[in-house]
Amino acid sequence: MISQTAEYALRAIVYLADQSEPRTNAQIAEATQVPLGYLAKVMQTLSRAQLVNAQRGKHGGFTLAIPAKELNVLEVVNVVDPVRRFHECPIGTHGMNLCPLHRSLDDAAQAIEHAFGDTTIADLINVPKHRKPLCRFPDVVKK
Repeated sequence: MISQTAEYALRAIVYLADQSEPRTNAQIAEATQVPLGYLAKVMQTLSRAQLVNAQRGKHGGFTLAIPAKELNVLEVVNVVDPVRRFHECPIGTHGMNLCPLHRSLDDAAQAIEHAFGDTTIADLINVPKHRKPLCRFPDVVKK
């Protein structure tokens, strides 16, 4: 449904939304179970898109740049790997009219966009502690 990169970006964003202090790449990687090298690239992309703030130095790290209640899942996904929509038949045989297969795929992508657009990051963290995503997260916090 979504790419691994999009999932990793969402893990990082959800984790940061649940933290009060900046978190380093290493802390985020450990808590979200994302490979550190991969996470560094994802965080750079999120920073360039101004979804996270990056602060250098001894007490540096990443924080959310947008409040969790104002940031939706679709915005995060679209930064790293947008939901693929079909506006015309990709094999060119139907022109602007989508064949039944591609119409169905586009309808599914549209439903995903709506669901992701209606779900904020705050919605994902405002659940009972035992239902928090990512197994160990957010209990793993190292300074």
